[in-house]
Amino acid sequence: MPLPLDADAVRAWCALALDALGRSREEIDAINVYPVADGDTGTNLYLTVESAARAVEAVFEGHATTGPASRPGLAEAVRAMAHGALIGARGNSGTILAQLLRGMAEVLAPARDASHRTAGPDDATTAPASAPASDSDDAALLRRALRRAVESAYEGVARPVEGTVLTVATSAAEAAATTGGDGAAVARAAYDGAAAALEATPGQLEVLGRAGVVDAGGKGLVEVLGALAAALAGGTPAPWPPAATAPRGTRAWQTEGCPADLGGDTLPGAGPAFEVIYLLEADDAAVARLRTRLDALGESLVVVGGDGLWNVHVHVDDAGAAVEAGVDAGRPYRIRITHFGSAAEERTRVAEPAQRAVVAVVPGAGLAALCGEAGATVVAVRPGEPPAAGELLQAIRRAHAREVVLLPNDADLRHTAAAAAEQARTEGVRVALIPTRSPVQGIAALAVHESGRRFDEDVVAMTAAAGATRYGELVVAERQSWTMAGVCQAGDVLGLIDGDVAVIGAELAGTAETVLDRMLAAGGEMVTLVLGDGVPDGVADRLRRHVRRGHLAVDTVVYRGGQQAAPLLIGIE
Repeated sequence: MPLPLDADAVRAWCALALDALGRSREEIDAINVYPVADGDTGTNLYLTVESAARAVEAVFEGHATTGPASRPGLAEAVRAMAHGALIGARGNSGTILAQLLRGMAEVLAPARDASHRTAGPDDATTAPASAPASDSDDAALLRRALRRAVESAYEGVARPVEGTVLTVATSAAEAAATTGGDGAAVARAAYDGAAAALEATPGQLEVLGRAGVVDAGGKGLVEVLGALAAALAGGTPAPWPPAATAPRGTRAWQTEGCPADLGGDTLPGAGPAFEVIYLLEADDAAVARLRTRLDALGESLVVVGGDGLWNVHVHVDDAGAAVEAGVDAGRPYRIRITHFGSAAEERTRVAEPAQRAVVAVVPGAGLAALCGEAGATVVAVRPGEPPAAGELLQAIRRAHAREVVLLPNDADLRHTAAAAAEQARTEGVRVALIPTRSPVQGIAALAVHESGRRFDEDVVAMTAAAGATRYGELVVAERQSWTMAGVCQAGDVLGLIDGDVAVIGAELAGTAETVLDRMLAAGGEMVTLVLGDGVPDGVADRLRRHVRRGHLAVDTVVYRGGQQAAPLLIGIE
């Protein structure tokens, strides 16, 4: 029996889409040849929808706490779905899918704001929920939502290419526009139109035709639209959360049924060397300038979102410049930089897992760019939002290597990183976890990394470099508390050495000088200073002069890390 287009339908849609993508993920990964043949489109779409589904579940859980009579409305559910997809979008296709869902939400949410909300026990002033819309209303609403989804997706892509997920989405909306009946019938027409368009993509995009495959992103969208049709037709989703269908990291070149000849110019490395993705808090005017700047830097540019929050995706050769452009536009975070591989000879043969990669967790945009340019796969984090083991595991999978060195760069991530490493080992990846406790130790380890030597030798050298780096940091006390250096007050500057408070001061530079003196008393050849977000260059100049005055043989290196929790990180080697 067809169901109304309401919050329950959105919930079922997300669950069914996640189940469908979980089952087809490896197949989609295997046919991923455009825009980069990195074999991860299915995984990226799965993770994008997983984030959307979790956001919708959170809405239902929130209402459940207010009483059994409280239910979310369609507007709240679709906004949660779109927001979850936006913040969790992965890759080119995942980012476009997030914008498609946002476009649908722009139509569905205003049309049904509070229309299905039932008054809770503490909401006596709320009017009773209105009656469900008729099937014909659902159909008209869904047609408009699909049309707006396509419009918004084209707005987000800098240089649209036909024969891709955009073409499939357009055909879905056009098929829906000419179909009568209820919402379920319209959704089914959209699915059928998308499926037909998908079969035509090899004839529209040359790289697909040569490889003999359909567009991977388009196939993922067909799965998502099929789930929508099933949800409105009364399909029953699998229990939440999903279990057996979660990504396991299998790459296209490790699966059966992989196209035998993909064509030389469709392989990783045929274009820019890096994929850069980040969330960005910025206004519309700044984002317009950012689009122009990133379009000149690279390709596959997709900038989606709105209302001050954006998801930025671009392929570039200069990852640092792409991140810096985001810094100039607003506040980037959750930065992910993936190195496609840059050796020219590797650009003409079938992509295989790299022999070795480094995965580094870092707390700021500058550090993310620095480590990304050094070839590491980066997991960028915000204060108070430590990555889960699953996020680290996904980074290991994205590195696409047989051997991985994992740098958590935070003592609190030791167990999380160990869990991720153990899971990756069960998937056939050789992982070495170097227990770096600070980003400066990670920088030291990355500086001596040499992929050409034996894995064990490389790990020993990186571990030795990290272990020989003493680390300090300066933070601002949030409240009065006891420390090993005495009682601090809110606003005091705390100087930590190897994780323990050693100095309490009134201002940043003076406290940092004291910390440097104590750390250099035990010797050292190089000082690394990593400036946090908003710290002026004058602080680094003052500290550089201070080191030179007291320790003539010690060199000082300064990086602008952009981290927020600690205004200054210090490393002594």
